[in-house]
Amino acid sequence: MDAWEDLGFIPRVTWMEYLRWFRKVLDIPVENETELLDIRSRDDGLLDLLLRQQGREETVLARHLVLATGRDGLGGGYMPDIFKNLPEAFRAHSEEAIDFTALKGRRVTVIGAGASAMDNAAEALEAGAARVDMLIRRKDIPRINKFTGIGSQGVVHGFQALPDSWKWRFLDYTLAAQTPPPRPSTLRVSKHPNAFFHLGCPVEAVAVEGEHLRVTTPRGVFETDFLIAATGFAVDIGQRPELKSIASSIRFWKDRFTPAAEDNPSGVLNPELELSPDLGPAFEFQPREGVDCPALEKIHCFCFPATLSHGKVSGDIPAISDGADRLAKGIVSSLFVEDREIHYRNLEQFNTPELLGDEWQDVGF
Repeated sequence: MDAWEDLGFIPRVTWMEYLRWFRKVLDIPVENETELLDIRSRDDGLLDLLLRQQGREETVLARHLVLATGRDGLGGGYMPDIFKNLPEAFRAHSEEAIDFTALKGRRVTVIGAGASAMDNAAEALEAGAARVDMLIRRKDIPRINKFTGIGSQGVVHGFQALPDSWKWRFLDYTLAAQTPPPRPSTLRVSKHPNAFFHLGCPVEAVAVEGEHLRVTTPRGVFETDFLIAATGFAVDIGQRPELKSIASSIRFWKDRFTPAAEDNPSGVLNPELELSPDLGPAFEFQPREGVDCPALEKIHCFCFPATLSHGKVSGDIPAISDGADRLAKGIVSSLFVEDREIHYRNLEQFNTPELLGDEWQDVGF
């Protein structure tokens, strides 16, 4: 047990090296520098996928498409208007590629206390930031990961069978509790003497003053040179240009379900849940009422916003393997049904004998 505790975490670069090794050993065809630009349905039931590969645009045919696009798979980083309206030279979202070397000797303010907040704060400190202030709206940092509490095999395999009201109840409670940052990430920040945690400190106003920002909070005014908003993600399909041709057809939970008070413990309708896609059994998109879009059943949403429909099986270790198995079996089933005439012909033509006729003799009466 002690040896296990001493192992620690795999460094990010080492993990990437393992993934490259895994790709090589399994000979998985991976095409880097490839961007999906658009999805177009065809009269023959196939999908046209418009891709940009290394600067060239081309169209490929697909029978099914899996969108395994991660935490922000149906949207992007959520940037509150109070920060969004600032000049880009003064702010960034935590998911962006930030030049931390440019923050050396500068004052940095990080908004939030999740994993990405800690990681960005630590990077800034290790790059030589003069000081880092973490402004945390809550009066305490969450300490219990409620998402771990819905990680049993019963939840993994049974969540999708729950009534809608119970699905909402589980997820609303879990999201409202928020996920604590990893302990090593938090210690990575707090070990620096020029790192400061400010709890119960929501931002009330931000203004540009010359070469810096003036951030007003209930606990005082902070002057900073750069602000990092670790403010989470939003399901905002308008941020995904590759989905523009199908966006208006996709059915979301808000289109057909409104939770009762007892199923919404937080007391506030969570927009992330309202805008979660209402998916079928194989993670496929489904159409809004009155919309005819057959292509949707060929497009599978295997990213975090699938959680309300399927549980925590599409974006987190270890249950993502169970989700992938469910996805694969669903696609295989669909392909078999589509190709039933071919399979039936193959059945008719199958003629491999198991008996050769010389195994017995008919002796008559």
